[in-house]
Amino acid sequence: MGELNPAQTVIRLPDQIAWQAPPDAPPRSVETATLSGGEDADGIYLVLMKWYPGFMSAPHFYRTDRLCVVLSGVWWCNSGPDFDPDRAVAAYPSSYVRRVAGTPHYDGARPDAPEPAVIAICGLGPVEQTWVDPSQPRLRRI
Repeated sequence: MGELNPAQTVIRLPDQIAWQAPPDAPPRSVETATLSGGEDADGIYLVLMKWYPGFMSAPHFYRTDRLCVVLSGVWWCNSGPDFDPDRAVAAYPSSYVRRVAGTPHYDGARPDAPEPAVIAICGLGPVEQTWVDPSQPRLRRI
């Protein structure tokens, strides 16, 4: 039996994944970790997103589709340009969510969640995120 070649099979354990909050985000609201590629670069990317309880995004859309799988927690999702978190739908671990290019949506984690929602997201970059109403806050405390 041969040993694992780290040049051929790259493994990053959970404690080796670097999570980062957007510069304008409140503490413990949302964080991302880029595993491969980049949302601002050409080509395929894979990122993890962590929504802490009590925060959701404002309505926004992307230039390209995003394919999402909930890894842990409950991710609350809705579509449309009007922010109404009470009408969001629960996506439980192992749920698949496709965000269709050019369609507004928002998502996050309810305040009573016992843990953050962690989602794996892949697609083709650049995503070119657009906010439906740029005059409103991008992150909402609910």
